[in-house]
Amino acid sequence: MAEPSGSPATLPNRVAAFFDLDKTIIASSSALAFSKPMLRHGLISRRAALKSAYAQLVFSLSGADEDRTERMRAEISALCAGWDVEQVRAIVNETLHDIVDPLVYAEAAELIASHQARGHDVIVLSAAGEEVVHPIAGMLGVTHSVATRMEVVDGRYSGEVDFYCYGAEKAVAAKELASDRGYDLSACYAYSDSSTDIPLLETVGNPHAVNPDRTLRRLAVEQGWPILTFTNPVSLRSRITAPSAAVLAFGVGIGAVAAGMTWYGLARRRRDK
Repeated sequence: MAEPSGSPATLPNRVAAFFDLDKTIIASSSALAFSKPMLRHGLISRRAALKSAYAQLVFSLSGADEDRTERMRAEISALCAGWDVEQVRAIVNETLHDIVDPLVYAEAAELIASHQARGHDVIVLSAAGEEVVHPIAGMLGVTHSVATRMEVVDGRYSGEVDFYCYGAEKAVAAKELASDRGYDLSACYAYSDSSTDIPLLETVGNPHAVNPDRTLRRLAVEQGWPILTFTNPVSLRSRITAPSAAVLAFGVGIGAVAAGMTWYGLARRRRDK
């Protein structure tokens, strides 16, 4: 009997490209990029905004190893419990293009477009919150996204995390998507800068290290994984004129930017309780 149309059995060798966000698609920490609008709307203090700016500088110069990334996000997370979800969404919607557009690596946007042109599904796996990641992925035309799910109580972030899309959980998400959608993981691609994503990179047949931290670079050299260097964050609004490419350029780096301020450290706090 013929398989139903669209079932995984009728779609052998489907290929997905899984992308991390921070320092892979955007030249910034997504947890810190929105400190100015958060300050302007009264969600954080001037002192906290200055501290975030300093942390951003350290992040940019020193890389995103696990301990440093977790420390920064734990600092930011203390500010976020109790924030009104709709207010955060409104701030993101009002400001995301102006803030993120200059941070998107041109190389990342071109790589994503290349995968789409080859018929590959492009999937963002982000520790940012799903309230931001999913709408942005839809705007991009990106196939799918998986993000952190935070508990919301009476319209506010409770500080509890239902699912933290970080580290080994990204590999779990990729395997679940492969099972549901019929992806051949041995033919799939993954891109990340961080050693925390090694489980994801080891899950696919075509792992790539992008601007890798020291630990990931060492492993990539040992394993013979390609190492990509992205150095060109530019305003893609002016660089790309084709409508479909422009949509890609605007949105692809946005997925995690604002929500990172809320999600990353809160999950750390929950684990440490």
